[in-house]
Amino acid sequence: MDSRTRTIDLPLAVDLAWGACLTAVLVIAAGTGFALPMAFYLTAALLYLAIAAPVLYYWPSGRDFGWANRATLVRAALIVTLIGLAPFIAGLGNWLWLYGSLCLLALVLDGVDGAIARATHSTTEFGARFDMELDALFILGLCVAVIALEKAGGWVLALGLMRYAFVAAGHWLEFMKLPLPESFRRKTVCVWQVVTLMIAILPITSTVFATWTLATALALLCYSFATDLRWLFQTGRQS
Repeated sequence: MDSRTRTIDLPLAVDLAWGACLTAVLVIAAGTGFALPMAFYLTAALLYLAIAAPVLYYWPSGRDFGWANRATLVRAALIVTLIGLAPFIAGLGNWLWLYGSLCLLALVLDGVDGAIARATHSTTEFGARFDMELDALFILGLCVAVIALEKAGGWVLALGLMRYAFVAAGHWLEFMKLPLPESFRRKTVCVWQVVTLMIAILPITSTVFATWTLATALALLCYSFATDLRWLFQTGRQS
C-alpha cells in the first residue's frame, strides 16, 4: 500500500506520541520557568505538528522507525522548544547561557543519529532528509533569536530562508531537482552557520562582532549555493 494513502501506522504513531510528550514536558518547563505567553505554547505545538506531519506522510508503512530516527526525534523536541523560545529570548537575561548551552547540545546531538544509523546498519534516505530538515529549521530559529536580541538586522533571516527558497525554486526549475553529491564544503558551511548564530546569541558577544561573523556566514552560504546551482545547471544541461 502506498505510504501516502495508508492509515496511520500504530508503531509510528506511538513514536510520534512519546516525541510529543517529551516536547510538551520541555515546553511546559520553559513556559512555566520564564512565564511565557500563550504564543510560545502555540508556536511549539505548530512546530511539532509541522515535523510530525511529513513523517507520517513519507515513512513507509509497517517499518520500524528505528533508533536513529528516534534519536532525531529527541533532538526535534529540544529544537522545537528552543525555536519557540527564540522570539522571547531577550527576556531571558543571564539564562541566555543556558539557552546557548542547549543549542550546543542540539548541535552535538546532530551527530548521534548518524552514528546510530551506521552502527545499526539502518542508514536511509528518509533519515538523512529528516536530519537535514531539522537542521534547516534549527538555523531559521536561531536567526529569529539573533534578531530578537538585536544582534543583527532582518537580513540575517537569509541564512535560514535560503535553503527553503532553493527547495521552492525546484518546483519550477527541473534541473534543480537533481540529487546533489555529498559535499564536505556544504557540511562545513552549515556548521559554520550554526556556530556563528550560537555565538551571536551569547551575552558577551557584541553587536559588531555578531554582525561581521554572520555576514561572513552569509557570504559563504551564498558561495555554497552558487556552486551547487552551477553544478546542477551544467549536469542538467548535459543529461
